Amino acid sequence: MKNHTTHQNSLKKLFILLFFTILAFSSSSQNTNYSQNKFTRNYLAATRIVWQSDKSGKYISNPAKLLEQGNGQADLVGANLCIIKGGDKQNSAIVVDFGKEIHGGVQVVTGMHAVHSPIKVRITLGESVSEAMSSVDHSSATNDHSMRDYEILVPWLGTIEIGNSGFRFAKIELLDNNRELKLKEFRAFAVQRDIPWLGSFNCNDERLNQIWKTGAYTVFLNMQNFLWDGIKRDRLVWVGDMHPEIMTLLSVFGYNEVVPKSLDLIRDITKLPDYMNGISSYSLWWVLIQYQWYMNNGNLEYLQKNQEYIFSLLDQLEKKINADGKENLDGMRFLDWPTSPNKEAIHAGLQSMMLMTFDAGEKIAIILKNKGKATQYTQTIELLKKHVPDPNNNKSGAALLALSGLEDAKKINEKFLSVNPTEGISSFYGYYVLQARAMAGDYDGAIDVIRKYWGGMIDLGATTFWEDFDMKWLENAGRIDEITAAGKVDVHAQYGSYCYKGLRNSFCHGWASGPTAWLSQQVLGITVLEAGCRKIKIEPHLGDLKWVEGTYPTPQGIIRVRHEKQADGSIKSTIKAPKGVQIIHNS
Repeated sequence: MKNHTTHQNSLKKLFILLFFTILAFSSSSQNTNYSQNKFTRNYLAATRIVWQSDKSGKYISNPAKLLEQGNGQADLVGANLCIIKGGDKQNSAIVVDFGKEIHGGVQVVTGMHAVHSPIKVRITLGESVSEAMSSVDHSSATNDHSMRDYEILVPWLGTIEIGNSGFRFAKIELLDNNRELKLKEFRAFAVQRDIPWLGSFNCNDERLNQIWKTGAYTVFLNMQNFLWDGIKRDRLVWVGDMHPEIMTLLSVFGYNEVVPKSLDLIRDITKLPDYMNGISSYSLWWVLIQYQWYMNNGNLEYLQKNQEYIFSLLDQLEKKINADGKENLDGMRFLDWPTSPNKEAIHAGLQSMMLMTFDAGEKIAIILKNKGKATQYTQTIELLKKHVPDPNNNKSGAALLALSGLEDAKKINEKFLSVNPTEGISSFYGYYVLQARAMAGDYDGAIDVIRKYWGGMIDLGATTFWEDFDMKWLENAGRIDEITAAGKVDVHAQYGSYCYKGLRNSFCHGWASGPTAWLSQQVLGITVLEAGCRKIKIEPHLGDLKWVEGTYPTPQGIIRVRHEKQADGSIKSTIKAPKGVQIIHNS
Protein backbone atom coordinates (compact mmCIF):
# COMPACT_ATOMS: atom_id res chain seq x y z
CA MET A 1 0.00 0.00 0.00
CA LYS A 2 2.81 2.32 0.90
CA ASN A 3 4.59 1.57 -2.38
CA HIS A 4 1.33 2.20 -4.31
CA THR A 5 0.88 5.58 -2.60
CA THR A 6 4.51 6.49 -3.29
CA HIS A 7 4.01 5.54 -6.93
CA GLN A 8 0.89 7.73 -7.16
CA ASN A 9 2.76 10.65 -5.61
CA SER A 10 5.61 10.19 -8.07
CA LEU A 11 3.20 10.20 -11.00
CA LYS A 12 1.46 13.26 -9.61
CA LYS A 13 4.78 15.11 -9.36
CA LEU A 14 5.67 14.00 -12.89
CA PHE A 15 2.37 15.31 -14.30
CA ILE A 16 2.80 18.61 -12.44
CA LEU A 17 6.34 18.95 -13.78
CA LEU A 18 5.14 18.09 -17.28
CA PHE A 19 2.29 20.62 -17.01
CA PHE A 20 4.58 23.48 -16.03
CA THR A 21 7.13 22.48 -18.66
CA ILE A 22 4.44 22.69 -21.36
CA LEU A 23 3.20 25.96 -19.90
CA ALA A 24 6.69 27.43 -19.90
CA PHE A 25 7.31 26.23 -23.44
CA SER A 26 4.01 27.70 -24.56
CA SER A 27 4.82 31.03 -22.92
CA SER A 28 8.29 31.01 -24.44
CA SER A 29 6.82 30.22 -27.86
CA GLN A 30 4.46 33.16 -27.56
CA ASN A 31 7.39 35.43 -26.87
CA THR A 32 9.68 34.17 -29.62
CA ASN A 33 7.53 32.69 -32.38
CA TYR A 34 6.47 35.80 -34.24
CA SER A 35 5.46 34.25 -37.58
CA GLN A 36 1.75 35.04 -37.44
CA ASN A 37 1.30 36.72 -40.85
CA LYS A 38 1.05 34.72 -44.03
CA PHE A 39 3.03 35.76 -47.08
CA THR A 40 1.37 35.92 -50.48
CA ARG A 41 3.01 35.12 -53.80
CA ASN A 42 1.31 37.01 -56.63
CA TYR A 43 2.28 36.76 -60.30
CA LEU A 44 2.37 39.92 -62.39
CA ALA A 45 2.55 40.28 -66.14
CA ALA A 46 4.63 43.11 -67.56
CA THR A 47 2.66 46.28 -68.26
CA ARG A 48 4.80 47.37 -71.21
CA ILE A 49 7.88 46.65 -73.27
CA VAL A 50 10.40 49.35 -72.37
CA TRP A 51 13.06 48.42 -74.91
CA GLN A 52 14.04 45.66 -77.31
CA SER A 53 17.31 45.23 -79.14
CA ASP A 54 15.63 44.61 -82.49
CA LYS A 55 12.37 45.97 -83.91
CA SER A 56 12.75 44.63 -87.43
CA GLY A 57 11.23 41.28 -86.53
CA LYS A 58 14.38 39.41 -87.57
CA TYR A 59 15.65 38.67 -84.06
CA ILE A 60 12.61 39.37 -81.88
CA SER A 61 9.04 38.60 -82.82
CA ASN A 62 5.73 38.85 -80.95
CA PRO A 63 7.08 40.60 -77.80
CA ALA A 64 3.49 41.61 -76.91
CA LYS A 65 2.99 38.01 -75.77
CA LEU A 66 4.99 38.90 -72.64
CA LEU A 67 2.26 41.38 -71.61
CA GLU A 68 -0.31 38.60 -71.17
CA GLN A 69 -0.92 37.34 -67.64
CA GLY A 70 -0.19 33.66 -68.31
CA ASN A 71 -0.59 30.70 -65.98
CA GLY A 72 2.99 29.54 -65.33
CA GLN A 73 2.46 26.32 -67.28
CA ALA A 74 4.45 25.16 -70.30
CA ASP A 75 2.47 23.30 -72.98
CA LEU A 76 2.94 21.26 -76.12
CA VAL A 77 0.87 23.51 -78.37
CA GLY A 78 3.53 26.21 -78.50
CA ALA A 79 1.27 28.74 -80.16
CA ASN A 80 1.62 32.51 -80.03
CA LEU A 81 5.06 32.58 -78.39
CA CYS A 82 7.61 35.38 -78.16
CA ILE A 83 10.65 34.33 -80.18
CA ILE A 84 14.09 35.71 -79.39
CA LYS A 85 16.89 34.75 -81.78
CA GLY A 86 20.64 35.15 -81.42
CA GLY A 87 23.13 35.56 -84.24
CA ASP A 88 26.91 35.25 -84.40
CA LYS A 89 27.33 38.72 -82.89
CA GLN A 90 23.78 39.39 -81.77
CA ASN A 91 22.72 39.08 -78.11
CA SER A 92 19.04 39.86 -78.47
CA ALA A 93 17.30 41.26 -75.42
CA ILE A 94 14.05 42.73 -74.08
CA VAL A 95 13.42 45.02 -71.09
CA VAL A 96 9.97 44.95 -69.48
CA ASP A 97 8.22 47.10 -66.87
CA PHE A 98 6.04 45.51 -64.17
CA GLY A 99 4.41 48.84 -63.38
CA LYS A 100 5.57 49.31 -59.81
CA GLU A 101 8.37 48.33 -57.42
CA ILE A 102 7.97 44.82 -56.03
CA HIS A 103 9.84 42.40 -53.77
CA GLY A 104 10.38 39.00 -55.35
CA GLY A 105 11.73 37.63 -58.63
CA VAL A 106 10.84 36.51 -62.14
CA GLN A 107 9.42 33.39 -63.74
CA VAL A 108 10.43 32.15 -67.19
CA VAL A 109 8.18 29.70 -69.06
CA THR A 110 9.64 28.26 -72.27
CA GLY A 111 8.49 26.34 -75.31
CA MET A 112 10.20 23.63 -77.35
CA HIS A 113 13.48 25.04 -78.59
CA ALA A 114 14.81 23.58 -81.84
CA VAL A 115 17.69 21.92 -79.98
CA HIS A 116 16.63 19.74 -77.05
CA SER A 117 18.88 21.40 -74.44
CA PRO A 118 18.82 24.36 -72.04
CA ILE A 119 19.57 27.86 -73.30
CA LYS A 120 21.85 30.35 -71.57
CA VAL A 121 20.35 33.75 -70.77
CA ARG A 122 21.19 36.74 -68.65
CA ILE A 123 18.49 38.26 -66.46
CA THR A 124 19.02 41.61 -64.76
CA LEU A 125 16.59 43.27 -62.37
CA GLY A 126 16.45 46.99 -61.73
CA GLU A 127 14.70 49.61 -59.65
CA SER A 128 15.16 51.87 -62.68
CA VAL A 129 15.37 51.18 -66.39
CA SER A 130 19.01 52.20 -66.20
CA GLU A 131 19.77 49.61 -63.52
CA ALA A 132 17.94 46.84 -65.39
CA MET A 133 20.05 47.58 -68.47
CA SER A 134 23.32 47.59 -66.52
CA SER A 135 25.43 44.59 -65.53
CA VAL A 136 27.66 44.33 -62.47
CA ASP A 137 30.67 44.15 -64.78
CA HIS A 138 30.68 47.63 -66.27
CA SER A 139 28.66 49.93 -64.03
CA SER A 140 27.91 50.96 -60.44
CA ALA A 141 25.26 48.21 -60.28
CA THR A 142 26.03 45.48 -57.76
CA ASN A 143 24.89 42.10 -56.52
CA ASP A 144 25.37 43.27 -52.91
CA HIS A 145 22.85 41.91 -50.40
CA SER A 146 20.37 40.68 -53.01
CA MET A 147 21.30 39.16 -56.36
CA ARG A 148 19.94 41.10 -59.32
CA ASP A 149 22.24 40.04 -62.17
CA TYR A 150 22.12 36.37 -63.20
CA GLU A 151 23.52 34.16 -65.94
CA ILE A 152 21.37 31.03 -65.93
CA LEU A 153 20.20 28.14 -68.05
CA VAL A 154 16.49 28.08 -68.87
CA PRO A 155 14.93 24.71 -69.68
CA TRP A 156 13.58 23.20 -72.87
CA LEU A 157 9.78 23.20 -72.46
CA GLY A 158 9.70 24.10 -68.78
CA THR A 159 9.55 26.69 -66.05
CA ILE A 160 12.20 28.28 -63.87
CA GLU A 161 12.02 30.98 -61.20
CA ILE A 162 14.89 33.15 -60.03
CA GLY A 163 15.42 36.23 -57.93
CA ASN A 164 14.96 37.55 -54.45
CA SER A 165 15.33 41.29 -54.71
CA GLY A 166 13.60 44.64 -55.05
CA PHE A 167 12.89 45.76 -58.60
CA ARG A 168 10.40 47.12 -61.11
CA PHE A 169 12.14 46.39 -64.41
CA ALA A 170 13.69 43.22 -65.81
CA LYS A 171 15.83 42.44 -68.83
CA ILE A 172 16.20 39.04 -70.44
CA GLU A 173 19.11 38.63 -72.85
CA LEU A 174 19.89 35.59 -74.99
CA LEU A 175 23.57 34.68 -74.52
CA ASP A 176 23.81 31.56 -76.68
CA ASN A 177 24.78 32.44 -80.24
CA ASN A 178 22.68 31.05 -83.09
CA ARG A 179 19.99 29.75 -80.74
CA GLU A 180 16.28 30.49 -80.63
CA LEU A 181 14.55 31.12 -77.30
CA LYS A 182 10.83 30.48 -77.29
CA LEU A 183 9.20 32.40 -74.47
CA LYS A 184 5.66 31.65 -73.39
CA GLU A 185 5.93 33.89 -70.30
CA PHE A 186 8.36 36.24 -68.62
CA ARG A 187 6.56 37.55 -65.56
CA ALA A 188 7.28 38.67 -62.02
CA PHE A 189 6.27 37.18 -58.71
CA ALA A 190 5.75 39.48 -55.74
CA VAL A 191 6.24 38.20 -52.19
CA GLN A 192 4.60 40.26 -49.45
CA ARG A 193 2.67 40.03 -46.20
CA ASP A 194 -1.02 39.23 -46.46
CA ILE A 195 -2.24 41.98 -44.15
CA PRO A 196 -4.98 44.63 -44.42
CA TRP A 197 -4.23 48.32 -44.83
CA LEU A 198 -6.19 49.72 -41.89
CA GLY A 199 -5.00 53.32 -42.01
CA SER A 200 -5.86 55.69 -44.84
CA PHE A 201 -5.53 59.31 -45.94
CA ASN A 202 -7.48 61.20 -48.55
CA CYS A 203 -7.81 64.91 -49.24
CA ASN A 204 -8.60 67.33 -52.07
CA ASP A 205 -4.91 67.34 -53.16
CA GLU A 206 -4.22 64.18 -55.17
CA ARG A 207 -0.47 64.77 -54.98
CA LEU A 208 -0.54 64.44 -51.19
CA ASN A 209 -2.75 61.34 -51.48
CA GLN A 210 -0.21 59.75 -53.80
CA ILE A 211 2.68 60.64 -51.50
CA TRP A 212 0.90 59.12 -48.48
CA LYS A 213 0.25 55.88 -50.36
CA THR A 214 3.79 55.75 -51.75
CA GLY A 215 5.30 56.03 -48.27
CA ALA A 216 2.94 53.35 -46.97
CA TYR A 217 3.79 51.03 -49.87
CA THR A 218 7.52 51.59 -49.32
CA VAL A 219 7.28 50.33 -45.73
CA PHE A 220 4.87 47.54 -46.70
CA LEU A 221 7.44 46.07 -49.12
CA ASN A 222 10.11 46.20 -46.41
CA MET A 223 7.96 44.21 -43.96
CA GLN A 224 9.51 40.92 -44.95
CA ASN A 225 10.87 38.25 -42.55
CA PHE A 226 12.19 41.20 -40.54
CA LEU A 227 11.66 44.92 -40.95
CA TRP A 228 14.30 45.86 -43.49
CA ASP A 229 15.60 49.24 -44.55
CA GLY A 230 15.50 48.31 -48.25
CA ILE A 231 14.37 45.37 -50.36
CA LYS A 232 17.35 45.60 -52.71
CA ARG A 233 19.84 46.74 -50.08
CA ASP A 234 20.71 46.50 -47.31
CA ARG A 235 17.94 44.08 -46.25
CA LEU A 236 19.14 44.48 -42.67
CA VAL A 237 17.61 45.52 -39.37
CA TRP A 238 18.94 49.06 -38.96
CA VAL A 239 17.38 50.47 -35.80
CA GLY A 240 17.56 54.16 -36.72
CA ASP A 241 15.93 53.45 -40.06
CA MET A 242 13.19 51.62 -38.20
CA HIS A 243 11.94 54.68 -36.31
CA PRO A 244 10.27 56.48 -39.24
CA GLU A 245 9.32 53.08 -40.67
CA ILE A 246 7.51 52.15 -37.45
CA MET A 247 5.76 55.52 -37.28
CA THR A 248 4.43 54.84 -40.78
CA LEU A 249 3.63 51.22 -39.95
CA LEU A 250 1.58 52.30 -36.92
CA SER A 251 -0.35 54.79 -39.08
CA VAL A 252 -1.17 52.22 -41.76
CA PHE A 253 -1.15 48.71 -40.26
CA GLY A 254 -1.29 49.15 -36.49
CA TYR A 255 0.33 46.28 -34.61
CA ASN A 256 2.46 43.88 -36.64
CA GLU A 257 4.68 41.10 -35.36
CA VAL A 258 7.58 42.17 -37.59
CA VAL A 259 8.36 45.05 -35.20
CA PRO A 260 8.96 43.19 -31.90
CA LYS A 261 10.63 40.42 -33.86
CA SER A 262 13.12 42.91 -35.32
CA LEU A 263 13.60 44.83 -32.07
CA ASP A 264 14.33 41.58 -30.24
CA LEU A 265 16.75 40.40 -32.91
CA ILE A 266 18.92 43.49 -32.66
CA ARG A 267 18.74 43.43 -28.86
CA ASP A 268 19.83 39.80 -28.68
CA ILE A 269 22.79 40.22 -31.04
CA THR A 270 23.97 43.46 -29.39
CA LYS A 271 25.60 42.75 -26.05
CA LEU A 272 26.25 45.81 -23.94
CA PRO A 273 28.41 47.89 -23.99
CA ASP A 274 28.23 47.54 -27.80
CA TYR A 275 25.90 49.81 -29.73
CA MET A 276 23.21 48.54 -32.07
CA ASN A 277 24.56 48.40 -35.63
CA GLY A 278 27.75 49.87 -34.17
CA ILE A 279 26.10 53.32 -34.08
CA SER A 280 25.46 55.04 -30.75
CA SER A 281 22.38 56.93 -31.97
CA TYR A 282 20.81 53.67 -33.14
CA SER A 283 20.77 52.35 -29.57
CA LEU A 284 19.05 55.61 -28.63
CA TRP A 285 16.45 55.05 -31.34
CA TRP A 286 15.78 51.58 -29.91
CA VAL A 287 14.74 53.09 -26.56
CA LEU A 288 12.59 55.71 -28.29
CA ILE A 289 10.89 53.00 -30.35
CA GLN A 290 10.20 50.93 -27.22
CA TYR A 291 8.27 53.82 -25.68
CA GLN A 292 6.36 54.68 -28.86
CA TRP A 293 5.49 51.01 -29.45
CA TYR A 294 4.10 50.74 -25.93
CA MET A 295 2.05 53.92 -26.29
CA ASN A 296 0.39 52.67 -29.46
CA ASN A 297 -0.11 49.04 -28.47
CA GLY A 298 -0.22 49.10 -24.67
CA ASN A 299 1.64 45.82 -24.28
CA LEU A 300 3.04 46.14 -20.75
CA GLU A 301 4.39 42.59 -20.78
CA TYR A 302 6.58 43.37 -23.78
CA LEU A 303 7.93 46.52 -22.13
CA GLN A 304 8.64 44.56 -18.93
CA LYS A 305 10.49 41.96 -20.95
CA ASN A 306 12.86 44.65 -22.24
CA GLN A 307 13.29 46.67 -19.05
CA GLU A 308 16.58 45.11 -17.96
CA TYR A 309 18.21 45.94 -21.29
CA ILE A 310 16.64 49.42 -21.37
CA PHE A 311 17.83 50.39 -17.90
CA SER A 312 21.28 48.86 -18.40
CA LEU A 313 21.67 50.76 -21.67
CA LEU A 314 20.56 54.03 -20.07
CA ASP A 315 23.00 53.51 -17.20
CA GLN A 316 25.73 53.03 -19.79
CA LEU A 317 24.68 56.18 -21.66
CA GLU A 318 24.79 58.26 -18.48
CA LYS A 319 28.53 57.64 -18.34
CA LYS A 320 28.82 59.37 -21.72
CA ILE A 321 27.74 62.74 -20.30
CA ASN A 322 30.28 65.23 -18.99
CA ALA A 323 29.85 67.21 -15.79
CA ASP A 324 28.66 70.20 -17.82
CA GLY A 325 25.91 68.12 -19.46
CA LYS A 326 27.65 67.62 -22.80
CA GLU A 327 27.31 64.23 -24.51
CA ASN A 328 30.51 62.45 -25.56
CA LEU A 329 29.09 59.32 -27.15
CA ASP A 330 31.55 56.90 -28.66
CA GLY A 331 30.86 54.38 -31.40
CA MET A 332 29.98 55.65 -34.85
CA ARG A 333 28.58 59.18 -34.45
CA PHE A 334 25.84 59.35 -37.05
CA LEU A 335 22.56 61.11 -37.78
CA ASP A 336 22.03 60.82 -41.54
CA TRP A 337 24.50 60.55 -44.41
CA PRO A 338 24.32 64.15 -45.73
CA THR A 339 25.09 65.43 -42.21
CA SER A 340 28.16 63.20 -41.83
CA PRO A 341 30.83 65.85 -42.61
CA ASN A 342 29.25 68.33 -40.18
CA LYS A 343 30.63 67.35 -36.76
CA GLU A 344 28.96 70.25 -34.95
CA ALA A 345 25.56 69.29 -36.34
CA ILE A 346 26.08 65.67 -35.32
CA HIS A 347 26.87 66.80 -31.77
CA ALA A 348 23.73 68.96 -31.71
CA GLY A 349 21.67 66.01 -32.90
CA LEU A 350 23.19 63.54 -30.44
CA GLN A 351 22.78 65.96 -27.54
CA SER A 352 19.12 66.30 -28.48
CA MET A 353 18.68 62.56 -28.89
CA MET A 354 20.22 61.89 -25.49
CA LEU A 355 17.67 64.24 -23.92
CA MET A 356 14.80 62.62 -25.86
CA THR A 357 16.02 59.15 -24.90
CA PHE A 358 16.27 59.88 -21.18
CA ASP A 359 12.85 61.53 -21.33
CA ALA A 360 11.49 58.29 -22.79
CA GLY A 361 13.47 56.34 -20.16
CA GLU A 362 11.92 58.40 -17.37
CA LYS A 363 8.44 57.70 -18.71
CA ILE A 364 9.21 53.99 -19.07
CA ALA A 365 10.48 53.87 -15.49
CA ILE A 366 7.25 55.50 -14.29
CA ILE A 367 5.17 53.03 -16.29
CA LEU A 368 7.15 50.14 -14.78
CA LYS A 369 6.83 51.72 -11.30
CA ASN A 370 10.57 51.99 -10.83
CA LYS A 371 10.75 55.22 -8.82
CA GLY A 372 14.50 54.99 -8.35
CA LYS A 373 15.22 54.92 -12.07
CA ALA A 374 12.62 57.62 -12.76
CA THR A 375 14.29 59.96 -10.27
CA GLN A 376 17.73 59.12 -11.65
CA TYR A 377 16.70 59.93 -15.22
CA THR A 378 14.97 63.15 -14.16
CA GLN A 379 18.30 64.34 -12.82
CA THR A 380 20.05 63.26 -16.03
CA ILE A 381 17.55 65.23 -18.08
CA GLU A 382 18.27 68.38 -16.09
CA LEU A 383 21.99 67.86 -16.59
CA LEU A 384 21.62 67.46 -20.38
CA LYS A 385 19.56 70.66 -20.59
CA LYS A 386 22.57 72.68 -19.41
CA HIS A 387 24.35 72.23 -22.73
CA VAL A 388 22.73 73.60 -25.92
CA PRO A 389 24.92 73.10 -29.02
CA ASP A 390 24.86 75.08 -32.26
CA PRO A 391 23.62 72.97 -35.25
CA ASN A 392 26.04 74.74 -37.57
CA ASN A 393 23.35 75.66 -40.10
CA ASN A 394 22.25 72.02 -40.53
CA LYS A 395 18.55 71.19 -40.75
CA SER A 396 18.81 67.66 -39.31
CA GLY A 397 20.62 68.77 -36.18
CA ALA A 398 18.43 71.87 -35.83
CA ALA A 399 15.22 69.83 -36.11
CA LEU A 400 16.30 67.56 -33.25
CA LEU A 401 17.12 70.56 -31.09
CA ALA A 402 13.52 71.69 -31.52
CA LEU A 403 11.99 68.25 -30.98
CA SER A 404 13.99 67.72 -27.78
CA GLY A 405 13.01 71.11 -26.42
CA LEU A 406 16.63 72.28 -26.16
CA GLU A 407 15.74 75.14 -28.48
CA ASP A 408 12.48 76.94 -29.22
CA ALA A 409 10.81 75.37 -32.26
CA LYS A 410 9.69 78.69 -33.76
CA LYS A 411 13.20 80.07 -33.46
CA ILE A 412 14.67 76.95 -35.10
CA ASN A 413 12.10 77.07 -37.89
CA GLU A 414 12.68 80.75 -38.63
CA LYS A 415 16.47 80.54 -38.51
CA PHE A 416 17.10 77.17 -40.20
CA LEU A 417 14.15 75.10 -41.42
CA SER A 418 12.15 77.66 -43.39
CA VAL A 419 15.25 79.06 -45.13
CA ASN A 420 15.60 77.42 -48.56
CA PRO A 421 13.24 74.78 -47.13
CA THR A 422 13.93 71.92 -49.55
CA GLU A 423 17.70 72.28 -49.44
CA GLY A 424 19.80 70.33 -46.98
CA ILE A 425 17.20 67.76 -45.99
CA SER A 426 17.40 64.00 -46.44
CA SER A 427 14.74 61.41 -47.11
CA PHE A 428 15.52 60.00 -43.62
CA TYR A 429 15.71 63.08 -41.41
CA GLY A 430 13.22 64.97 -43.53
CA TYR A 431 10.59 63.43 -41.26
CA TYR A 432 12.06 65.14 -38.20
CA VAL A 433 12.31 68.42 -40.10
CA LEU A 434 8.58 68.11 -40.84
CA GLN A 435 7.85 67.34 -37.18
CA ALA A 436 9.86 70.33 -36.00
CA ARG A 437 8.05 72.63 -38.43
CA ALA A 438 4.73 71.32 -37.11
CA MET A 439 5.91 72.03 -33.56
CA ALA A 440 6.59 75.59 -34.71
CA GLY A 441 3.07 75.83 -36.14
CA ASP A 442 4.37 76.04 -39.73
CA TYR A 443 2.06 73.42 -41.26
CA ASP A 444 1.83 75.21 -44.60
CA GLY A 445 5.60 75.20 -44.91
CA ALA A 446 5.84 71.51 -44.05
CA ILE A 447 3.14 70.54 -46.54
CA ASP A 448 4.92 72.54 -49.24
CA VAL A 449 8.15 70.61 -48.55
CA ILE A 450 6.27 67.31 -48.84
CA ARG A 451 4.79 68.30 -52.19
CA LYS A 452 8.11 69.44 -53.62
CA TYR A 453 10.68 67.08 -52.09
CA TRP A 454 8.88 63.72 -51.90
CA GLY A 455 6.73 64.73 -54.86
CA GLY A 456 9.95 65.30 -56.80
CA MET A 457 10.75 61.58 -56.61
CA ILE A 458 7.28 60.76 -57.94
CA ASP A 459 7.79 63.25 -60.77
CA LEU A 460 10.81 61.17 -61.82
CA GLY A 461 8.73 57.99 -61.93
CA ALA A 462 9.16 56.65 -58.38
CA THR A 463 6.58 54.22 -56.98
CA THR A 464 8.50 53.91 -53.70
CA PHE A 465 10.66 56.47 -51.89
CA TRP A 466 14.43 56.53 -52.12
CA GLU A 467 17.39 56.14 -49.78
CA ASP A 468 18.33 59.70 -50.57
CA PHE A 469 17.21 62.49 -52.87
CA ASP A 470 18.34 66.01 -53.56
CA MET A 471 16.17 68.60 -55.30
CA LYS A 472 19.16 69.44 -57.49
CA TRP A 473 18.75 66.02 -59.08
CA LEU A 474 15.59 67.28 -60.81
CA GLU A 475 17.54 69.64 -63.03
CA ASN A 476 17.55 68.29 -66.61
CA ALA A 477 16.75 64.82 -65.25
CA GLY A 478 15.41 61.87 -67.18
CA ARG A 479 12.72 59.71 -65.62
CA ILE A 480 13.74 56.44 -63.97
CA ASP A 481 11.06 54.54 -65.91
CA GLU A 482 12.49 55.54 -69.28
CA ILE A 483 15.75 55.17 -71.16
CA THR A 484 17.61 58.39 -70.48
CA ALA A 485 17.49 60.57 -73.58
CA ALA A 486 20.62 62.17 -74.98
CA GLY A 487 21.40 65.36 -73.12
CA LYS A 488 19.40 64.30 -70.04
CA VAL A 489 20.84 63.18 -66.69
CA ASP A 490 20.53 59.53 -65.68
CA VAL A 491 19.56 60.20 -62.04
CA HIS A 492 20.10 56.65 -60.80
CA ALA A 493 23.47 56.12 -62.44
CA GLN A 494 25.03 59.55 -61.96
CA TYR A 495 24.00 60.65 -58.46
CA GLY A 496 24.44 59.40 -54.91
CA SER A 497 27.18 59.44 -52.32
CA TYR A 498 28.56 57.57 -49.30
CA CYS A 499 27.20 53.99 -49.42
CA TYR A 500 24.64 54.72 -52.13
CA LYS A 501 26.69 55.76 -55.14
CA GLY A 502 25.07 55.37 -58.53
CA LEU A 503 22.94 52.32 -59.24
CA ARG A 504 23.65 50.94 -55.77
CA ASN A 505 21.26 53.60 -54.44
CA SER A 506 18.21 51.95 -52.90
CA PHE A 507 14.99 53.19 -54.51
CA CYS A 508 12.75 51.49 -51.93
CA HIS A 509 14.02 52.62 -48.52
CA GLY A 510 11.75 52.55 -45.51
CA TRP A 511 13.35 55.49 -43.71
CA ALA A 512 12.02 57.76 -46.49
CA SER A 513 8.35 57.13 -45.62
CA GLY A 514 8.05 59.98 -43.10
CA PRO A 515 5.33 62.02 -44.90
CA THR A 516 2.88 59.14 -44.50
CA ALA A 517 3.18 59.19 -40.72
CA TRP A 518 3.33 62.99 -40.67
CA LEU A 519 0.14 63.48 -42.70
CA SER A 520 -1.74 61.07 -40.42
CA GLN A 521 -0.35 62.66 -37.27
CA GLN A 522 -0.47 66.34 -38.18
CA VAL A 523 -3.07 66.84 -40.93
CA LEU A 524 -5.56 64.19 -39.81
CA GLY A 525 -4.40 65.30 -36.36
CA ILE A 526 -3.96 61.96 -34.56
CA THR A 527 -1.90 62.01 -31.35
CA VAL A 528 -1.78 59.11 -28.88
CA LEU A 529 -2.13 60.35 -25.30
CA GLU A 530 -2.51 57.11 -23.34
CA ALA A 531 -1.04 53.64 -23.77
CA GLY A 532 -2.85 51.35 -26.15
CA CYS A 533 -4.49 54.37 -27.83
CA ARG A 534 -6.98 54.52 -24.95
CA LYS A 535 -6.98 58.30 -25.23
CA ILE A 536 -6.45 60.07 -28.55
CA LYS A 537 -6.17 63.78 -29.23
CA ILE A 538 -7.50 64.84 -32.63
CA GLU A 539 -6.26 68.27 -33.67
CA PRO A 540 -6.30 68.72 -37.48
CA HIS A 541 -4.07 71.15 -39.35
CA LEU A 542 -5.31 71.42 -42.92
CA GLY A 543 -3.00 74.18 -44.14
CA ASP A 544 -4.30 75.12 -47.59
CA LEU A 545 -6.43 71.97 -47.91
CA LYS A 546 -10.22 72.18 -48.19
CA TRP A 547 -10.94 68.80 -46.62
CA VAL A 548 -9.24 65.66 -45.42
CA GLU A 549 -10.49 62.28 -44.27
CA GLY A 550 -8.91 59.07 -43.17
CA THR A 551 -8.57 56.25 -40.71
CA TYR A 552 -6.12 55.32 -37.96
CA PRO A 553 -5.73 51.81 -36.48
CA THR A 554 -5.81 51.21 -32.72
CA PRO A 555 -5.89 47.99 -30.66
CA GLN A 556 -9.60 48.70 -30.02
CA GLY A 557 -10.48 49.23 -33.67
CA ILE A 558 -10.30 51.90 -36.35
CA ILE A 559 -10.77 55.63 -35.78
CA ARG A 560 -12.50 57.38 -38.69
CA VAL A 561 -12.25 61.14 -39.15
CA ARG A 562 -13.25 63.77 -41.69
CA HIS A 563 -12.34 67.45 -41.43
CA GLU A 564 -13.85 70.14 -43.65
CA LYS A 565 -12.75 73.77 -43.78
CA GLN A 566 -15.68 76.16 -43.47
CA ALA A 567 -16.10 79.54 -45.12
CA ASP A 568 -14.93 81.32 -41.97
CA GLY A 569 -11.77 79.19 -41.77
CA SER A 570 -13.04 76.99 -38.95
CA ILE A 571 -12.90 73.22 -39.19
CA LYS A 572 -15.96 70.98 -39.03
CA SER A 573 -14.97 67.49 -37.88
CA THR A 574 -16.78 64.18 -38.00
CA ILE A 575 -15.17 61.56 -35.76
CA LYS A 576 -16.08 57.93 -35.18
CA ALA A 577 -14.05 56.07 -32.57
CA PRO A 578 -14.32 52.46 -31.38
CA LYS A 579 -15.49 51.64 -27.89
CA GLY A 580 -12.69 52.01 -25.38
CA VAL A 581 -11.03 54.98 -27.12
CA GLN A 582 -11.55 58.39 -25.52
CA ILE A 583 -11.32 61.28 -27.99
CA ILE A 584 -10.04 64.73 -27.04
CA HIS A 585 -11.00 66.96 -29.96
CA ASN A 586 -9.32 70.30 -30.65
CA SER A 587 -10.32 71.82 -33.99
